[in-house]
Amino acid sequence: MSDLLRRPSGTAGKVHDITVASAKGPKSPDWGYVGFGLYRLKAGENVAEETGDREVILVLVEGKAEIAGGGKDFGEMGERMSVFEKTPPHCAYIPNGSDWSAKATSDCTLAVCTAPGHSGHRARRLGPEGISLTERGKGTNTRYINNIAMEDRDVADSLLVTEVFTPSGHWSSYPPHRHDEDDFPNMTYLEETYYHRLNPDQGYGHQRVWTEDGSLDETMSVSSHDVTLVPKGHHPCGAPYGYEMYYLNVMAGPRRNWRFKNHPDHDWIARRDAP
Repeated sequence: MSDLLRRPSGTAGKVHDITVASAKGPKSPDWGYVGFGLYRLKAGENVAEETGDREVILVLVEGKAEIAGGGKDFGEMGERMSVFEKTPPHCAYIPNGSDWSAKATSDCTLAVCTAPGHSGHRARRLGPEGISLTERGKGTNTRYINNIAMEDRDVADSLLVTEVFTPSGHWSSYPPHRHDEDDFPNMTYLEETYYHRLNPDQGYGHQRVWTEDGSLDETMSVSSHDVTLVPKGHHPCGAPYGYEMYYLNVMAGPRRNWRFKNHPDHDWIARRDAP
């Protein structure tokens, strides 16, 4: 199995715990920013974590929970019981040097997105207020975005977080693009994780991660609850006919800007589709 593909450890509790240390491997030697955890909780279960030197964005992928963190009690959060309802997610930002806790009030899936924190933001709710589903792309490149914490929202020190819904038979993160050089404003260096879900749940999707020089070239079949790592290179996704794809993106790097370049062989697609 590819070192860039991480299967869940089970179906209950903390099923993903991707840290800077655990992400390092033969295919990702320079990983140093993004962390990702995922809890699948039953109603009544409790979890709590210290943030240390990491900032955190908690995303209630589905279900409900009472959330507190960074000295604030957010009360019960969550609304959608299936992620494929596509309604705006309930999210919370928790700064570094603090802690957070969650008590599931229904069965729920809670994502824990982390990156280096610099004490530049206070704990706050990030959604559902201020998040609306927007369309991107054309034809079978059409997909739908919930912008949780991209750079137009000054809500984090390092983290960039978004949800993407890709219809059956469509492509996403496409045309192929990369953001693996620290060359602002032309490009920014951003590591990235994808947390995948498929609808119906027994489905699968495809993701390729590759560099133009051929030093990295991995094609992965992903199932619900899998996570893929993108340390560098181009990284498009495809949803086979009959299956809708969701993914939660987490990005972070030396600066909180998203600047990318399309693969030179495929940039004509973006130019053709530009408004």
